[in-house]
Amino acid sequence: MPEQSFKAFVLDQLSALPDVRARAMFGAHGLYQADQFFGILDEGRLFFKVSDASKTSYIKRGMGPFTYESKGRKLAMGYYEVPLEIVENSRDLADWAREAIQVATIAARKAAKKSKSPPAGKKSVVKRRQVRKPRVP
Repeated sequence: MPEQSFKAFVLDQLSALPDVRARAMFGAHGLYQADQFFGILDEGRLFFKVSDASKTSYIKRGMGPFTYESKGRKLAMGYYEVPLEIVENSRDLADWAREAIQVATIAARKAAKKSKSPPAGKKSVVKRRQVRKPRVP
């Protein structure tokens, strides 16, 4: 199935979910619900964001992670391929997508919280402005 028709098919299958769209990225497409990035469409395959707990459903069905090469090394991301029987059933696909959106939302919150806290072992430095007291004659 050519890439564009697969993208259209997946978006149609996910039409029960509000605000789902695909955006081009690095030769593939990212799937978003509103501003939440939860999936990848690449070479006629669909990948959803997973947690340690949700990943088992993918692995039990023989599915693997999304991988890419960088500087001669193969790297895996926290996205696993969605089984074809799930992709072909719009109700099941919407359920799996909801779970991926929830995982992505939790991961984004953790990342935002982590970026606001000081690095481990370092104390936050708060600079205080010194206020001079007026001299009493």
